[in-house]
Amino acid sequence: NNLPNATFIGFMGILISQKDRSIRDVFGEYIDIYDMTQAVEDGATRPVYYESRVVKLKLNEEVVNMIDAEYDRMAESADAYNIDKSKRELSKMEAVLGADETIDSLVNDIIDHYENYRADLLTGKAMIVAYSRAIAMKIYNKILELRPKWDEKVKVVLTNSNKDPEEWHKIIGNKSYKEELARKFKDNDDPMKIAIVCDMWLTGFDVPSLATMYIYKPMNGHNLMQAIARVNRVYKDKEGGLIVDYVGIASALKQAMNDYTKKDKENYGDTNIAKIAYPKFLEKLSVCQDIFHDFNYEGFYTSSKLEKAQAITDGANFLLAYERTQDKEDFLKVAQAMKQALSLCASIVDEEKRLEAAYFEAVRTTLVRITMEDGEDNPRYSYYEINERINELLKASIETTGVEKLVVEKKDTFSIFDPKFLAELQKMKQKNLALEILKRLINDQLVLYTRTNIVKSEKFKDMYQRTVNAYLNGLKTSTEVFQELLELAAQIKNEKEAGNDLGLNTEELAFYDALTKPAAIKDYYENDELIAITRELTEMLRKNKTIDWQNRESARANMRRMVKRLLKTHKYPPDEVQDAVDVVIHQCELWTDSME
Repeated sequence: NNLPNATFIGFMGILISQKDRSIRDVFGEYIDIYDMTQAVEDGATRPVYYESRVVKLKLNEEVVNMIDAEYDRMAESADAYNIDKSKRELSKMEAVLGADETIDSLVNDIIDHYENYRADLLTGKAMIVAYSRAIAMKIYNKILELRPKWDEKVKVVLTNSNKDPEEWHKIIGNKSYKEELARKFKDNDDPMKIAIVCDMWLTGFDVPSLATMYIYKPMNGHNLMQAIARVNRVYKDKEGGLIVDYVGIASALKQAMNDYTKKDKENYGDTNIAKIAYPKFLEKLSVCQDIFHDFNYEGFYTSSKLEKAQAITDGANFLLAYERTQDKEDFLKVAQAMKQALSLCASIVDEEKRLEAAYFEAVRTTLVRITMEDGEDNPRYSYYEINERINELLKASIETTGVEKLVVEKKDTFSIFDPKFLAELQKMKQKNLALEILKRLINDQLVLYTRTNIVKSEKFKDMYQRTVNAYLNGLKTSTEVFQELLELAAQIKNEKEAGNDLGLNTEELAFYDALTKPAAIKDYYENDELIAITRELTEMLRKNKTIDWQNRESARANMRRMVKRLLKTHKYPPDEVQDAVDVVIHQCELWTDSME
């Protein structure tokens, strides 16, 4: 809509003339550039950030001048003189950038940067852009020399050539092999994490989780913009793509940005992580420090596993105090922003600040996974994980290396109603955290209870909410609320076991409770009669359940008639019939859903 008419007509002409090719193939570079110029504002892509590592290669001034000359050549017209000159100079460039000593420095730094700062970010996908095919192969071989076990993690993606040495053919593979590599690289769970490329995959190849690109090839203009667009796709909480520069593309990147619209400059601004991400990290770290200014978390810096673990749980407990509710909400937002900024600039942050940031992230993770709603990005602790978490803390055997590891692999038969677990929960010195765990576990149990017994779940939900509201309104202390919730857990357990005393299974007990919801009903019937009615009702509903009956009005009406007929047969009090039918049908819907 924003294209000038002449440009639009020109694009249509190109498309008509290339009718056998896809739009992405024809307009790949234009689409990629549009992505860079518009999509950040639209929320369709993430910003791209820049980190220079040129100094790590120890390139001398002559080499730097040679690279600068290469940028100049790329900007010149391709006349015969310049082409001939370029061929002579490029052979020198190949020799310098492909020298064994230089490749050794490059690969060692890439491995260090990747392992320490990028491997555990999102899915760990990264791309290395090599100067030439030969240099791509040298990088690949050097990586495997230093990391022999990375044979599945690192792959080379290059075009084929009949002039290639014989040993290259197996590594490069044929067309179908490269298609398989593309599938593997796009699969977030696949062990292939690093792709070494030269020209392939630099346009029109999208892997949303790709967050890191190591550049060892002079590029400029729209070629550079197309390449870096590989790392700007949206994926979960990805803060942005990181371009790690080994050949001094800073000026070319700035010029490429200047070639686009004013809006782009506003979107991207200065992409240097030292000027953008690092100050943001320091700002958020400072806010976290202020929130914890009167809390001592020095135990996290010791070598003791127990002290580290206690510092984390104590920190979560500190923020879970009723009077710090606002601090907790502020901390969750700021710590998340700090984590995202650190994901970009970790390589230039000193170890002390990284460790302190790791502590705040561990506390944030603990709070999120215990208190927040469950979701793909923030999975909550399951029952067995919380049980393991507390047991391991008590046994002083939690493993941590600066970043919280709270998920255990093995599952057990843990239940909130296990007296041993509740006793361990009461032993916790972090009372606010213990209360939050108990609140969440009971709330989760009530959600599950709704599916099997709507009458009792409503009763217990009301009791739970009144208790929690009293705490939130400052009418009861955390100790008082904790004790009341323990008593509520005991009541839920007793009610769950009530069916055993009556000889009823879970489904039958739910309908028994539905029929006996009116207080006077138990005075109207002998208990044996109520049990007999319940079993007859349950069996009738089970036999007449049809697929999706609860979504079809005619089937629902038929079920209601059958329930009314049965109750009338057993002389159920007429004034209570309508309410009983409503509850029974509602319970039957939930019962049916849980059995699908």
